[in-house]
Amino acid sequence: MSDFWIIVLTAIAGFGTGVLSGMFGVGGAVVSTPAIRALGATPVAAVASTLPSIIPGAISGALRYHREQLVDVRVAVWTAGAGILAAVGGALLTEVVPGGGHVLMLLTALLVGFSAFRLSRPVVIDEKPVNLLVEGVTDAGPAAEIRTKGAQRTDWWRLVLIGIGAGGLSGLLGIGGGLVMVPLFTGWVRLPIKAAIGTSLACVAVLAVPSTVTHALLGNIDWLYALPLCIGIVPGARFGSHLAIRSSDRALRLIVGSGLGTIAAIYFVGELLAII
Repeated sequence: MSDFWIIVLTAIAGFGTGVLSGMFGVGGAVVSTPAIRALGATPVAAVASTLPSIIPGAISGALRYHREQLVDVRVAVWTAGAGILAAVGGALLTEVVPGGGHVLMLLTALLVGFSAFRLSRPVVIDEKPVNLLVEGVTDAGPAAEIRTKGAQRTDWWRLVLIGIGAGGLSGLLGIGGGLVMVPLFTGWVRLPIKAAIGTSLACVAVLAVPSTVTHALLGNIDWLYALPLCIGIVPGARFGSHLAIRSSDRALRLIVGSGLGTIAAIYFVGELLAII
């Protein structure tokens, strides 16, 4: 395949990556990594080359959620702050993980399946919602979903553990960590789904930076794939964020569960066949 068609198809994959990122609060590598693998990238390059595009896509999506007051700044600061060094360590481990990169792909598939299972299960909270981030804002509207009095469990140590896990996986798998953060934000920290997505995107943008720098220094990034992904992901993230904000929580969970579950199955089988 010529470089021209690789660039065009990779940019299209970038747009799809952005939509997924904006809707589900993930880095979007569940689309871009297998897409550029199919276009000829090596397993390690497929992991590393998605990272540069995660940064602008996550920033674009996070800003859209922030306008709707759906980013919990305290949760984002603790989580992202704890994950920065872990992201560097995860990136360094990429070079020593056995299996020629295929093991990384299989692990990514398992994480996608985990996310699909956890996100498809609603968290029932009966307390009255109140907004703790913006003074003087009433309970009505998206901002009211940020907090639920007496329900959230935003202890610093929970957020630190989530940050370490998400950061390490961001560097190791090139996924931005959102596949871990969104389920844990909803299930363990008990943020509402839209607040979890918006907060995850803010963290993803931060955690992808040290991972990208480390992989670039290691020479793992193939810019023939990375640059077109960056071009396509920003408009996709804006579009995906708009769709998610306007959707009901139930609809979001059903879309996430079915969509990510299907991707996980295809992803896992494909890499398993490659190893066999």
